Amino acid sequence: MPDPVSRRLFFALTGAALVAPPITFGNDEMPALLDHILLGCSDLDRGVAFVEERTGVRAAFGGVHPGRGTRNALLSLGERRYLEVIAPDPKQDRDSVQPFAVQQLALLKSLTSPRLIAWAAHPGDIEAVAKKLRDADVAFQGPWPGSRTRPDGRVLNWKSISLADDRHGLLPFFIEWSADSLHPSADAPTDCRLEHFVVSSPDPDELSKTFQRIGIDAPIERGEKAQLRAHISGSQGDLGITS
Repeated sequence: MPDPVSRRLFFALTGAALVAPPITFGNDEMPALLDHILLGCSDLDRGVAFVEERTGVRAAFGGVHPGRGTRNALLSLGERRYLEVIAPDPKQDRDSVQPFAVQQLALLKSLTSPRLIAWAAHPGDIEAVAKKLRDADVAFQGPWPGSRTRPDGRVLNWKSISLADDRHGLLPFFIEWSADSLHPSADAPTDCRLEHFVVSSPDPDELSKTFQRIGIDAPIERGEKAQLRAHISGSQGDLGITS
């Protein structure tokens, strides 16, 4: 998971239902710049099993986030899109976790079931994104460098930006992968596809204006509550998840 990430990305954990009700989808709706979505859980093995039981595809272990107290497993959702299952890393003790990550870790540990917690967009040049946000008077944190060592020893590098107010996870954080890093979707387990990803809000017009300010085009639906909604099709079944 790119780091540091605003704790606001995890506020959605306290919200809606775990699994979305059955949905009928027309076309392939999702943000054009979507990079990955994050499924938070209190235990990584249970999170991986949760996805596998519903899709028939098992996410592969991706690595740990030193100093953040978390580890992940990854599943490709199509070209340059993937699912990150993220959970506490039991091998990292509390004293080794950086202060900014303590609350995030506590929220993950409190989950009784997996749920969608955040999403990332890949806008290209992260410095250009920073300039655009400054020009639009949008507060943000970063860009920060990040890295993760894969199980095969290869190191992935990136830079990321987190918005100071991400509307409780409705707005994405931004990521730019280094040119020498293999995108996680390239060799993660396949046979799953992200069919639908939308942002729901009681005031979609107002939220649409916010997305325009940060330069992101995303499908927005009117709903009773603000939440993220995703639908993943797998080789043996479908998975609907919400924040």
